[in-house]
Amino acid sequence: MAKKSDSGSRSGDKKRAAGQPKLAAVPTEHWGEEPEEHDYPAAASYLSLLCEPTEVRRIISALKAAPIERHQAKDLLRSSRLPLLPGDNAHVASDLHKVDAGEKLSPVLLVRGDFRRGLALTIADGYHRVCASYHLNENADIPCHLVDHSSAAAGTAERPHSP
Repeated sequence: MAKKSDSGSRSGDKKRAAGQPKLAAVPTEHWGEEPEEHDYPAAASYLSLLCEPTEVRRIISALKAAPIERHQAKDLLRSSRLPLLPGDNAHVASDLHKVDAGEKLSPVLLVRGDFRRGLALTIADGYHRVCASYHLNENADIPCHLVDHSSAAAGTAERPHSP
């Protein structure tokens, strides 16, 4: 069985759904280094539906301070329990077109879930970008700012553990 390449090549990827944009060869790195400034208010707007304003401010501050981590699109979708949106979804298609045009996508903003309590990962901003990336290469690493809900509530960002 042929192994799917993680190099950004689309040769082994699934067939596109009808209406999904046809893309040229995918760049091996189609992600920017830092979220765009408008991503934080978008995340705050979404989080305001889930928590109180004080908690939203703490989480956003923690996200801004959090280091970049990388996780695969397929793992982000599974842990968030969100469905993969089709490539012809307007926002997903827009992100696919950006990549095709050579534009970098903004890293995603995440709040860690807790499997012990049955809480899924929260994609505070970037769900459509995760889906677009999955359509390009489900194994590609996506840059993320990830915080724990508890550490954000305490006002500190989650830091990676030393090896």
